Amino acid sequence: MAPPISDAVVVDVLRRVDRLSTPVVAKLGRPPTLAADARAAWWADRASRVGAAVSAAPRFAGKLADLLPLQNTVGSAVQAVVVLGVAGEHGVTDPARRVGLLSEVLLDRPLSPEAVQPLLDRQKGAYAEEALGRKGERGGVKGTARTVWRMARLLSRVDDALDARPQGKLRHRFLSAFPVVGVVGGYASEREALRRAAAEADAVLSGRAPARR
Repeated sequence: MAPPISDAVVVDVLRRVDRLSTPVVAKLGRPPTLAADARAAWWADRASRVGAAVSAAPRFAGKLADLLPLQNTVGSAVQAVVVLGVAGEHGVTDPARRVGLLSEVLLDRPLSPEAVQPLLDRQKGAYAEEALGRKGERGGVKGTARTVWRMARLLSRVDDALDARPQGKLRHRFLSAFPVVGVVGGYASEREALRRAAAEADAVLSGRAPARR
């Protein structure tokens, strides 16, 4: 049985995910003229349509995707982009709050800013090998896809905790278990999961109780 994932590793992974997500959030291009009260809904709808196609792609492999850390990590990486997009709409720029929000929504593991901050202040790279693997193991491809895959690789280090992330509807998840056609169920499941992630982030930042998963 694997040892429990420490807060230090969670924070180190999620702070890197936060940093990587910034250009991706910008590229999604939320219209600047959109009314303030409609912006969180935009992340829950428009951005989820873009992200769901990326996060559902591994479902071409059907059930095989569940045997690899692929579906959870890619889906979680896209959910992180949506959650941080919503955080931006609430004016949340403090890294400790952003990391704590990611932990609460993606891992169902509440971490207060007070708990996160000392771990952010640790010496640079203190947990790099535990969180990321050895230097020679890192890599990726170009552009936005490279960034998403780097985020997914980061999140693979906490893969055991990612089952707690928001999920889509059960019927869509059932369909996603089949090869090729699983991409249809995977797309629908991930789109709904991204909407739930955005709604949960908005609820947390608005001081409301998130809906039960």
